[in-house]
Amino acid sequence: MVEMHRIYRRLRKFILLFLLVCALGWGFTSYNTVFAGLALGALCGLFNFWNLIRKMESFGRKVEQGQKQRSLGTLIRFASAILGVAIAISYPQYVSVGYTVIGLMIPYVLLLVDRIVFHLKNQ
Repeated sequence: MVEMHRIYRRLRKFILLFLLVCALGWGFTSYNTVFAGLALGALCGLFNFWNLIRKMESFGRKVEQGQKQRSLGTLIRFASAILGVAIAISYPQYVSVGYTVIGLMIPYVLLLVDRIVFHLKNQ
């Protein structure tokens, strides 16, 4: 579990850097809706990843104790993604729906890239 927390902290740094780039892009370019959508999606994706780490930790504890774990929180993660897209649909003049969906996947893409770099370094 310690390794998962280390991965989460590293991923959180990358996401916060990405959000800073989105804020700069939103402030200094004419693509406000694009950067707002990416930021909203990345925030929802980061929440989903945090929730997954938290549930996996709980799952590991319960397995060690011989108890049953009901779920890994899939419904909550779906609901937060739907909420992010619903916000984008409600305010299309401020947030791009397509880029919100793309932003939802950014934490997982960064996780994949991080793991590839990790394995290349340790070969």
